[in-house]
Formats: sequence, C-alpha cells, structure tokens
Amino acid sequence: MKNIRLDERGLVPAVAQNANSGEVIMLGYVSPGSLRRTLEGGDVWFYSRSRSDLWHKGETSGNYMKLRAASMDCDGDTLLLQVDPEGPICHTGRPTCFFTAVDDLPDFETAETGAAIIDELFATIQDRRRERPDGSYTAKLLDAGIDRISQKVIEEAGEMAIAAVRGGRAQTVSEAADVLYHVLVLLAASGAAPEGVWEELRKRRK
Repeated sequence: MKNIRLDERGLVPAVAQNANSGEVIMLGYVSPGSLRRTLEGGDVWFYSRSRSDLWHKGETSGNYMKLRAASMDCDGDTLLLQVDPEGPICHTGRPTCFFTAVDDLPDFETAETGAAIIDELFATIQDRRRERPDGSYTAKLLDAGIDRISQKVIEEAGEMAIAAVRGGRAQTVSEAADVLYHVLVLLAASGAAPEGVWEELRKRRK
C-alpha cells in the first residue's frame, strides 16, 4: 500500500462524502491515531486542530458518521471517507458544510499556529495519555501524576539555565527541548493544549 504523506503538523486532510448520495459533506483532518480508530471502530474520528486532540465526530451532537470505505488520492496526501451520516453533519444543522457560494474573490485570513513539531509532539502525548503503552516514558510520566511532571519541568528548566550560563549552545538547545517536552506533558495532564498558550502569547505581542 502507498504511504500516506502527512503535512507539517502530522495530519492529512480527509474529505467526507455521503456514500449514498455522493455529496461532499465536510472536510476534516486526521492523524495516524484518529485514522486507526476510524478503521478499527467504524465511527469516523478526526483530529481537532483547535483543541490539539482527537475528535470523535458526533460525540457532542449525536450525529455520528459511519465509515463505509476509505481511499487515498494518487499523491497519498488526501483521504476520501465514504460515510453514512447519522443526522446533519454541519454544526449549523445542515446536511453538508458546503453551502456558501463563492462568486467573488473573498478576503483571506492567515492562521496563526504554533510550530508544527510542537503540535505533532502534543498529538503523540495525547495518544500516550489515552493508550498508556508499556515502555513509554510519556505514559510513565502521566501515570506519576501532575506533581511529578511539575517537578520534572522545574528540574529541566534549571538544567537549561545552567547550560546557558556556561555558554554551551548545543547543550542549551538540548535542555530547552527537554523543557518544552515536559511542559507539553504537563499541559496534557492538566487538560490544557498548546493552542491556549499561543493565544496568550499573541496577547503579549507589544
């Protein structure tokens, strides 16, 4: 089978199509973890970029999508999910998300997100939080609880500061990566997500 090509955030766009009518009803993004759940369980799962977490389509509205078939395009960078929708799919209550005509060139907005690797790493951490696989350092940290994770953040921040004082550029970078990783684990354990941090940082651009 051809490999699926993930984007810079570790995701791939997935077009959902009504298997009976052929109508395109929505576009979402999936991560390896959400696609695995979709293929194994039959319900469609996406990856929510705003929450940096897996999203079981219909978990709030009850309008689930049952997978009929999945395929990828010739480049391996887009998925087509043929589904049986159980009710309106759009949050507006309409059966499809595509109901706004584009007759003239509209204004455009630029999305502001964190570094792609941070989003990708946080997605992996969230997966470890749910699955708790044996041998995973992340799972072990999460099992230890917020107090232990907080202690690790303090320890790693101290090591980074010491490396910077000593003038070791490579070591400072390495320790900074340790700090960021443990901060992401702490965010996951606290029920927070990187997007909340980005929002706070945007407020401080003065």
